[in-house]
Amino acid sequence: MSAIVYLDSNPWLALCLLGIFSLLLGSFFNVVIYRLPKMMEAHWKHECQLILEQEPTSPPESFNLALPNSHCPQCGAAVKARQNIPVLSYILLRGRCASCQNKIGLRYPAVELATAALAVFTALQFGFTWQALAVILFSWLLLIMSIIDIDHQLLPDSLTLPLLWLGLAYNSLSGSVLLMDAVWGAIAGYLSLWSVYWLFKLITGKEGMGFGDFKLLAALGAWLGWQMLPVIILLSSVVGAVLGITLLSLQGKGRNTSIPFGPYLAAAGWIAMFWGQDILGAYMGFAGL
Repeated sequence: MSAIVYLDSNPWLALCLLGIFSLLLGSFFNVVIYRLPKMMEAHWKHECQLILEQEPTSPPESFNLALPNSHCPQCGAAVKARQNIPVLSYILLRGRCASCQNKIGLRYPAVELATAALAVFTALQFGFTWQALAVILFSWLLLIMSIIDIDHQLLPDSLTLPLLWLGLAYNSLSGSVLLMDAVWGAIAGYLSLWSVYWLFKLITGKEGMGFGDFKLLAALGAWLGWQMLPVIILLSSVVGAVLGITLLSLQGKGRNTSIPFGPYLAAAGWIAMFWGQDILGAYMGFAGL
């Protein structure tokens, strides 16, 4: 108890400790981002082999978040503990593997820094409360899902569905959003993109988005309530359209190239968590409502 009181009276020390802890978690999040899609692919392959009555090549359990130990994807050399210090090891190794000298992606320290920045920023906004802890978890899950979607155009159910249930649980305890509004936010979030998906498919015969996008918007609705859904959809659509067209033009790709929509939904949902009411109020004032 005395330690809690001491940290409460020294907020900057508490923020530093939170930042360090978050950097360590960010290192683990890199593992999740890299391994979770591969674990899912291995599981799908295993199930297909069983359905086709083929001999499974390897059980899905042989590759998980704990095993094998961290290693260089190029040369396979094990990453030692001193080479796995968040951000610092990347700087000391000059962004290269200690064994083969191949470059290490800048995204690894970027994820670690983003994890810490999200946590510290949230603590500054909400204080050192359980609500802050919940919103930090919300932010971290959005970060992980966004990068997985960028890499694989995949939003795993193992992340979107817990985020949805956590949103309902959070609002049932905090009262930040009326539970009824949160429930209808989840329903409306899912059905809105589900309807767009089927309308687009009926008109064009193509799939315009994945089912993971429906579940992510449902989760955002569960956290923020149905009132925030127009703000989230508008923000994500505008930013997605502008950045998507820009990236496709820079990469010389055509309009039929698929781009992940999850990161834009996640960014819009995170912005709405902190400034959604201000944005909605400004719009209502501008519209004279």
